[in-house]
Amino acid sequence: MAETKTRRRGAELEQAILDAAWAELNEVGYTRFTIEAVAARAETSKPVIYRRWPNRAELVLAAWEHSAPIPPRELPDTGSLRADLVYVFTRIADRANSIMGEVIAGVMGETFRHPEVIEALRAQLTRSSELTDTMNTIVRHAIDRGELAPVRLPLRVARLPLDLVRNELMLCGEAVPDEMITELVDEIYLPLLRGLPPA
Repeated sequence: MAETKTRRRGAELEQAILDAAWAELNEVGYTRFTIEAVAARAETSKPVIYRRWPNRAELVLAAWEHSAPIPPRELPDTGSLRADLVYVFTRIADRANSIMGEVIAGVMGETFRHPEVIEALRAQLTRSSELTDTMNTIVRHAIDRGELAPVRLPLRVARLPLDLVRNELMLCGEAVPDEMITELVDEIYLPLLRGLPPA
């Protein structure tokens, strides 16, 4: 009868599962991550989880997308394009440093047993709609301040901060240091933005 009192459905249940999965992932890492542990943490059952996510890799990717976005509403207008970019790159690195490398490596390993997982990973790495919104906001502010000529931000350029940070993380295998963030901004991303063709 206790189950009836705590039964959740729809978005509420999904959020509880994704929150539990993210907490479990941060606590034990990808290698020791299990659907059973997530079910216990979320106070639900394994079949309920498997109806939504057919394997742990897809659940992990969903939890990552749910719990580690960069919400545009948290973006401060610092008054400087460079400072805005350093802020966003730092946010990405902070969220990526602890877990992203292990998640990507673990999910890639799952593709041998579940080939469909690679499509979920590809979608996860290319979607990044909130990051795209954030970068468009930053560029719009810079144009309004006269720091950039009016330009259209291509999708690949909008997603590039995540790609750059992820690449450094995969190469270094450890936290991306602050000096690396400033190099990515000053040597790659700012020159790229300034070299985009006019809108």
